[in-house]
Amino acid sequence: MAGLIGASNSPISGVGILSIVICASVFALAVTPTPETRPALVAIALFVTAIVFACATISNDNLQDLKTGQLVGASPMRQQIALIVGVAAGASVIPSVLNLLAKAYGFAGAPNVNVVAANPLPAPQATLISALAQGVIGGKLEWKMLGIGALIGVGLVLADEILGVLKKLRIPPLAVGIGIYLPMSATFAVIVGAVISHWYDGRARAMPNPARADRLGTLVASGLIVGESIWGVINAGLIVGFSKDAPIALVPESFAPAPWLGVLGFVGTIVWLYGWMLRRSAVAR
Repeated sequence: MAGLIGASNSPISGVGILSIVICASVFALAVTPTPETRPALVAIALFVTAIVFACATISNDNLQDLKTGQLVGASPMRQQIALIVGVAAGASVIPSVLNLLAKAYGFAGAPNVNVVAANPLPAPQATLISALAQGVIGGKLEWKMLGIGALIGVGLVLADEILGVLKKLRIPPLAVGIGIYLPMSATFAVIVGAVISHWYDGRARAMPNPARADRLGTLVASGLIVGESIWGVINAGLIVGFSKDAPIALVPESFAPAPWLGVLGFVGTIVWLYGWMLRRSAVAR
């Protein structure tokens, strides 16, 4: 659900893109698509890709959890038990959350019948994967563009390796690729966060207790990411419960300064949080 009610740097969408292209290509070669069978083939390809997505996301989460457990000295057996519980809990909760989001906002490109909010969630990854499936099976996909993208990717990898050998500022190919195919609305917060993190890391290294500064920064950043996602679900519940687009609005929609006041409030909160962390880290312990 990253990109719908939260943000993530995990490259799962890249796995999905490869999966849908390969799966749809296999179907198109194995079965001659006709106007009658194309919708079913697209649906099956998307269903298979959804399974691959589920496996990839669970594997990604488990790998991160196991690494974290290793760092803190957790028992592998107990971690495995916790991971199984986590998978079961996620499988039971996520469908309800997606259904709630569908009722509150709807999704771009879907029929969105009887939704409350006027603006549907963009879901750019889902839109891209659906377009790829329809393009491959419908025979309308611009394979030349995929080839150009692959060549650009190879060039970026080579450039990144050369810059690494020269000890210069590197160009992460994954970040460039995500920046190309995802809209700015989905990646802008990540870019701003990276700039703030770079600045904070430099300040943290100069603190009397750099380890504490780094730990506080990680905790606050993680809290912002998780908090945004949790609040997105809570807000969707309020929208559905009250059947209002903005159930907790403090001012009417016609109040023009509202967006700017929101931005100022958010920026002020970030400045206060990072100032608090730097002050706490300035005390040597």
